[in-house]
Amino acid sequence: MARPADEHDAWLDQVSEEIIDPARRIIDPHHHLWRDRERPYLLEDLWADTGSGHKIEKTVFVECGSEYRPQGPAHLRPVGETEFVAEIAKASRAGPGPEVAGIVAHANLLSDRLEEILDAHEEAADGLFRGIRHSGAFDDAPEIRAGHSNPPKDLFLQPTYQASVRVIGARGHTLDVWCYHKQIPQVTELARAAPETVIIFDHFGGPLGIGPYAGRHGEIFGQWRKDVAELATCPNVHAKLGGFAMVVNGWGWDKRHRPASSDELIAAQGDWYAHTLECFGPGRCLFESNYPMDRQSISYGVLWNAFKKMARNFSEEDQDALFYGNSKRIYRL
Repeated sequence: MARPADEHDAWLDQVSEEIIDPARRIIDPHHHLWRDRERPYLLEDLWADTGSGHKIEKTVFVECGSEYRPQGPAHLRPVGETEFVAEIAKASRAGPGPEVAGIVAHANLLSDRLEEILDAHEEAADGLFRGIRHSGAFDDAPEIRAGHSNPPKDLFLQPTYQASVRVIGARGHTLDVWCYHKQIPQVTELARAAPETVIIFDHFGGPLGIGPYAGRHGEIFGQWRKDVAELATCPNVHAKLGGFAMVVNGWGWDKRHRPASSDELIAAQGDWYAHTLECFGPGRCLFESNYPMDRQSISYGVLWNAFKKMARNFSEEDQDALFYGNSKRIYRL
C-alpha cells in the first residue's frame, strides 16, 4: 500500500545529499501533471521537487492519460489534457520555478482522424505542442497489465500505426515511445519504417522487474544490451536516460525503510546507463526525471545527483548536451 503523501515526503527526506554542480543548466524533458488521482501533482508540486537545488530551467510535459474531455468526440477527448497543461504552462512563465516549455500529447495512432487530432492539439497547446506518445507497452503477465493502459499487442508493428508515425514526422513533431524490454526489436522495426520521424526511446525500453520478471535483472540485461545496440543503429532514435525507478522496474526501493541514494542507483543501474550512452552517444541521449512516477523510489535532488555522477567523465560540451542542449534541440524549445 502506498504511503500517505506527508509520510512519503518525510520518507524521501531521509536521504539528503549535497547538490553536485548546482550551476549546471538543466532541462527536464519528461514529467507528468495531474489533479485527478489520489495525490494530485500540479505546478506547485513540480516546483517543490525541481527546487531541490539543481538548476532546472525548463521542463517538458509528457502525456499521462489525465484530464481528458468528459464529452465530445472520443478521438478528441485527449485534447483536454493539452488544454489543462497549457494553462499550467502559462502560469509557469511568471513563477519562481522552471517553465513548462513543451507538451507531448496523446493521440490514437490507429485513428483515421489523425490530422484532425493533431490540429486540435496544436490549437490547444498555445504554441507548446511538440509531439505524441501512444504507448505500446504490453506484456501478457497480469501483474504488469493491471497497472497500465493495456494497448493492443504488437501495436508498433501495425501498418496504420507506422503510417501515423510518418505523418507525425512530416508535420515536424516527435514520437515518444514507451514499451517494455521484450518489445525493443519492434521499436527498431518502427524506427526503420518511419526514418524521417524523430523517435524518443523512453525509460530504457522499460525493463521489467515484477511478476514473472522479479529477480531477473541480470538475465534480462544480456538480451537488452543486444536489442538496444541494434536500436541505436537507427539514426532517428534518441534515448531518454531515466524512468527506471518505478515500481514496475522491480528494484524494491519503494518498500525499503529508506529510499535510494545516488550511489545506490548507480550501483544497481549504472551499467544500463553506460551501455545506452555508449550505443547512442552523448549527442543522442537526454537525462529525464519521469516525475512523479520515479518519486516512488528516489528524491529529485538525489536522482539528478546520480545523473551528474554518471556523466562527469564526459567533456563539458557533452555534459551540456546531455542535461540541456539535446532536450532543447529535440523538443524545439
